[in-house]
Amino acid sequence: MPLYGERPTSTSSGEDQGSDVESSSERCDSMTSNSDLDCSRESFTSDCSSKHCTPSSSPPKTLSLDEVMESARDLSNLSFAHEIIVNRNFHLEPDCLPQDSLWKVVRDNVHKAFWDMLESELNDNPPEYGQAIRLLEEIREILLSFLNPGANRMRTQIMEVLDMDLIRQQADNNAVDIQGLASYIITTMGKMCAPVRDEEIKKLRESQDNIVTLFREIFRVLDLMKADMVNFTIDNLRPVLQRQSVEYERAKFQSVVEKTPNALEHTTSWIKSVLEELLSATIPTDQNKSQRKGQQAVPGPFQVLNAAFLRILTWDYDKSPLPETWMTDEIRLRELQWKLQQFQTVNEVLLIVYSSIGGPIQGMPTLSDRLKQMTSVLLDGMHNPDFKLEEALEGVSAHICCELNKSLTERNYPALTPALQVSLKGQICSITQKDNPIRSLVEDRVQQYFMVLVCDPKPQTKLEQVPAGLTVIKPELALMGAKFVSLVNYNKTIYGPFYADIIRKLMFSSNPPAANHPQDIAQDSVTSNKN
Repeated sequence: MPLYGERPTSTSSGEDQGSDVESSSERCDSMTSNSDLDCSRESFTSDCSSKHCTPSSSPPKTLSLDEVMESARDLSNLSFAHEIIVNRNFHLEPDCLPQDSLWKVVRDNVHKAFWDMLESELNDNPPEYGQAIRLLEEIREILLSFLNPGANRMRTQIMEVLDMDLIRQQADNNAVDIQGLASYIITTMGKMCAPVRDEEIKKLRESQDNIVTLFREIFRVLDLMKADMVNFTIDNLRPVLQRQSVEYERAKFQSVVEKTPNALEHTTSWIKSVLEELLSATIPTDQNKSQRKGQQAVPGPFQVLNAAFLRILTWDYDKSPLPETWMTDEIRLRELQWKLQQFQTVNEVLLIVYSSIGGPIQGMPTLSDRLKQMTSVLLDGMHNPDFKLEEALEGVSAHICCELNKSLTERNYPALTPALQVSLKGQICSITQKDNPIRSLVEDRVQQYFMVLVCDPKPQTKLEQVPAGLTVIKPELALMGAKFVSLVNYNKTIYGPFYADIIRKLMFSSNPPAANHPQDIAQDSVTSNKN
């Protein structure tokens, strides 16, 4: 579905995307029917299930180049459709390459060579029209592409005025009215363009530039009009996709799985590692071995899946790529992870400040807000590779000491002693260490918060219930929680059958313990977690 060969470029902010994902979450909650859940339950406990809800399994095969390209197109269309569905602010723009990029240099040089050649040909005596005719032919095709199927009168007029055979005959006789053709093209563009482009068309009409510069501007505006047309199509396509989003995305992904060997390799590895971790954590201890003799605790499918979703929140992108089922949301997940890391650090800093200073700064919400905002600003961009966290924390501690001294002086308290300022700075900078107790405390409680949201069938009621010690970042945590849960719910609705098939094979591939049949555990787990 990518149109006109444009590259998708989202212009919405992370917050905008989040709000769109929230709306898609509400939509997918209503889409999650009992039949979908029943299909997932059956796939956990049965080797055969219906085609429409369980991903098919087939032995690896050798793909031809055409099949590889077709799978790539399916993935591209899936990503494009997913972005349209979850982000109502998504739209396309003409390519805008970075100023210092090699591609921009190459493209600009190629374009310059073309326009220089056109100018040279038109300035010849007599003029040459080879490049001009190719230019007019391309413009004609662009104008025709803007027409609706029923616009026969306009189509006929364009074909008559921009009749390439006639223009070639005129060129042979040095009788081409190139200025008149440019004027007709601008007038036609004015009839077709969106109102937002009226000012651009007016500038073209009033242009006093030479004919080559005028045609360069015509092409620039045509590029804008192409983007407008694609965005208009996207806006009209979005309601259709949203009504059929789950079925469409699942079918597209199914086609990729059927065509591509090991299409779920990373997804399987992700779920397998979580399952192994849960199994290792439930090995009976010496104290209760006698009570559980003959049994092994087997985690339920939903327990495995919820733990796997939680791991996505802290995914290490440097070590391994995301599971295939999450690739369409990678940008959103990365932005969410960056924000979460930033505000966890803000929370850690403020916990250290308030535990170190105590009474004199308690009960001062305005001071807390100032310290929080200041710390957030100084830690902005901490996910960047060249960001030096320890240096930033030194700056944070210096600004915090200044702000605290100012506040304490205003309330007739003694300023911080040099020794206390050094101690405060050392504690703040020490949160860069992974085993720092404050850092561990905050990270553990953030994980608890998100696990509650992921496991709860009605997470909206739990968004404001943050664990103790995280009150400082409660608004940000609630917003990030809503975004993450909406992503999880939508992902679960689409890819649930694939997850069910993978978990069933991982959990039930070997003979289960006789004392407590794993299939019964899976059935009970799915039933108890049904929402």
